[in-house]
Amino acid sequence: MQKTKQDTKWLYPEIDPDWTQSIVKEFNIHPATAQVLATRGFTSLEDIHHHLYAKLPDLLDPHLFPEMDQAIERIFKAIKNNEPILVYGDNDVDGITGATLLTEFLNFVGAKALFYIPNRTSLNQSLMLDALSFALKHGCKLLITVDCGITAAEEILEAVKSGVEVIVTDHHEPTAKLPHCAATLNPKLKGSTYPNRDLTGVGVAFKLAHGITNLLITNGDISTNKIDLKRYLDLVALGTVADMGSLRGENRIFVRYGLRQMRKGKRIGLAKLFGVCEVHSSDITPIDIASKVAPRLNSLGRIADPNKGVELLLITDPMQAEILAKELDLNNIERQKIERRDSEDIEKYISKHPQIFRHRALILYSNKWHPGIIPILAARIAKQYNRPTVIIATDQGLGKGSVRTIPEFPILPILRANAELLENYGGHDYAAGLTIKSENIEAFKKAFIAAADESLQEHDLVSKLSLDGKVEFGQLTFDFMESLNLLEPYGHENPPPIFYTDAKQAWPPKIVGKSHLKFYLQQDERVLEGIGFGMAEKKPELCRKDITLRVAFTPYINTFHSKTSIQLQIRDFKIL
Repeated sequence: MQKTKQDTKWLYPEIDPDWTQSIVKEFNIHPATAQVLATRGFTSLEDIHHHLYAKLPDLLDPHLFPEMDQAIERIFKAIKNNEPILVYGDNDVDGITGATLLTEFLNFVGAKALFYIPNRTSLNQSLMLDALSFALKHGCKLLITVDCGITAAEEILEAVKSGVEVIVTDHHEPTAKLPHCAATLNPKLKGSTYPNRDLTGVGVAFKLAHGITNLLITNGDISTNKIDLKRYLDLVALGTVADMGSLRGENRIFVRYGLRQMRKGKRIGLAKLFGVCEVHSSDITPIDIASKVAPRLNSLGRIADPNKGVELLLITDPMQAEILAKELDLNNIERQKIERRDSEDIEKYISKHPQIFRHRALILYSNKWHPGIIPILAARIAKQYNRPTVIIATDQGLGKGSVRTIPEFPILPILRANAELLENYGGHDYAAGLTIKSENIEAFKKAFIAAADESLQEHDLVSKLSLDGKVEFGQLTFDFMESLNLLEPYGHENPPPIFYTDAKQAWPPKIVGKSHLKFYLQQDERVLEGIGFGMAEKKPELCRKDITLRVAFTPYINTFHSKTSIQLQIRDFKIL
């Protein structure tokens, strides 16, 4: 039998009426919006002002990176000597957008820049050595990494021995041994003076472009009206949202202005990609990016050639862009098929082996699964069972693993502690990748599970829902919804607000679209409709008359047949 899902624990907000009132008074916003800000840990009016109203001039100075000057100096030398530069990006959306940005920018300012994105569908460990071969073949004496490289000390040493200098731009946590580079730009480096640790790979690439621009303008090499860095912000927003960059502080500015740039529809390839995703560039949102655009770009790195992602984003010919965008869509359909097949195989294994839930972490491995799909599977299973999860695809004596976890169990310390069992690893505390010899998997599994069993308690494995405040139906006006818009753009660490209230069922819910549940809720004289995605199986609990529910919900504006109304996205409910 399969493990039954435990009830989600609701985390109610702490209310400080005086602080909430101060926010209302200072910013003239709805009390519920003020309550969201208070719940989310804002403790000064200055911080709130920056969160709500920060603009492009508030971006941090790129020269706060300790080695920015060395990086710029080496790039200038390459431009002056007409040396080809290779931009080497990781194969996910963050790496693809960062590589596009630097390639386009460097060529614009007079460099000779080429790009290379590795194909990770193979279990080849030396992806960077593939890039080095490409660099040597094309006479590149300078290689700039994007969204990767911080854990590739040995490969970079190999590059240096071959006469290729390397600038690493990355945002992943460094391992103990740092690469031998001309310059390293990474906000997570020990002793880094760059204040925003949450930059993504494309964010660091933008900072390098910004630093170069500052020097070009200072030197009089380029005029301010000739170069506009805003044109690259669509790429920064796309990569930041896709990589789940925190939408606080500087990243929030990037995404807010990047969405504006996207809505202009100036990047032909991106506009064509929006077309196949059936989203309109004029009203693109982070949710559209995360759920529709990013999976199509990511599908290249998972099962096809990720270089085509950079080609699409650089392309200026509408017909070529259309062909490439359709190819991405077909790749994504293929990726979905493989994902369904492997997902079903894993679920089958889980249902036959319920004893795996005696432990507080899951490690599964097989030679049947596609190595490009395992990050999606690891993320889904970690979320579904609320446990640290490692999924490993094996082939020819080597395993490629993807690790996802829960907030209570950061994974990099565990990977560091077991580094001798791993060929390579890297990432963040909550999402990482590894390669491992097949003969070491069982020992690693034992060590990983033991660490989880020791440090996690049973209550850590219960999924949690953070509530932002209580809101009655009478407060849900269009003015209120307008006030909530101030909190956008939503994304990682700045999710849409979740409120709660008690309401009666006006009449029982009905199933819509096979797996969703439509609610009809009444409070005083007002009836509101709600939609609970994936909640159809809960209908039998709700068929009785006059049930009072406590619902957790996010309000949204729905337009249907030119009629606009406020509806609720039901996140969870309890029968009172």
